[in-house]
Amino acid sequence: MSNIIDVEYEQPVALDVQQAQEALSVCDTRRAWARVPPELTPEEREDTKARIRRLLKEKNAVMVSHYYVHPDLQELAEETGGIVSDSLEMARFGRDHAAETLVVSGVRFMGETAKILSPAKRILMPDLDATCSLDLGCPIDQFSEFCDAHPDRTVVVYANTSAAVKARSDWLVTSSCALDIVRALKDAGQKILWAPDRHLGDYIRRETGADMVMWNGACIVHDEFKAVELQLMKEQHPRAKILVHPESPPAVIALADAVGSTSAILAAAARMDAPAFIVATDTGLLHQLRVRNPGKVFIEAPTAGNGATCKSCAHCPWMAMNSLAGVARALETGSGEVQVDPALGLRARVPIDRMLAFTAGLKQGHAPGSLVAGIGAA
Repeated sequence: MSNIIDVEYEQPVALDVQQAQEALSVCDTRRAWARVPPELTPEEREDTKARIRRLLKEKNAVMVSHYYVHPDLQELAEETGGIVSDSLEMARFGRDHAAETLVVSGVRFMGETAKILSPAKRILMPDLDATCSLDLGCPIDQFSEFCDAHPDRTVVVYANTSAAVKARSDWLVTSSCALDIVRALKDAGQKILWAPDRHLGDYIRRETGADMVMWNGACIVHDEFKAVELQLMKEQHPRAKILVHPESPPAVIALADAVGSTSAILAAAARMDAPAFIVATDTGLLHQLRVRNPGKVFIEAPTAGNGATCKSCAHCPWMAMNSLAGVARALETGSGEVQVDPALGLRARVPIDRMLAFTAGLKQGHAPGSLVAGIGAA
């Protein structure tokens, strides 16, 4: 039987006076919940994995798992020809793979993005109720009002948003390409309206110097990292390097030896010559870090925030809703199928395709400025 966990979820306060003037009170949600499945016995795990392997072949399906979900789901995706990745690579993989059905282990916006890019495919998720505080905190009606209040700005939204919010935007970004895209827009003379993560937006503004107004949202996981506790941990492990996701608060980012997306953190851990790393992102990433770097030690960065029940407990409760049993159930019964209104999907695809074309152009060696279209605001 599943455990129901109440998630304290309250809209964060603005960082400073300027942001207080720019931000709206954007979310009425004060509590959310997550249904965390119980751990399977070793026998149940192997039986369920075998069922999933068989069903994937029968249904012409492939698995896509985010770095933050349970290691079982990461390992099974890799073993069966799928992928474990960040949201940008998930988007590319789902679009390009020949399978008729895509099983997305992650949170709802990831499944929606897969459906937008592959409307003819069947997109299944282990649990459609797995959501995201950034998505919850950016409802389309209030976001549209915010955009209408700044009609001269190019609207750039983070991937962690609903299909409706994406459809209202000019550009979609992930944490792995946000800096490049915003810098290119700034160099083209465009002013930015950014949503929804205020910490990531503030980091991008500091790094690029772009003129940005920002939505007032935050990830409930990364927002809990504490600089004071991180400094104390660093003193306990003086040879360790600090790896930080840019959704974290500015004081935490300031202590980092490397800042970046999940894929950038993985690359930094492999590249940097250090015996140990303190990692400030969802603890789901530690599985890949340890598998890829068996000779190195990875330590969870401290949260210890209000309501925290442990010193380091940075795991998204909605990512934890994904399970082997959920994948098997979805494949067997068709439950958890993602639906996106076709007309909405067509509009939402525009900024997604723009992002994918931009990142593909960068890989081909094109100058960033040549990849920015002369568009107006959404």
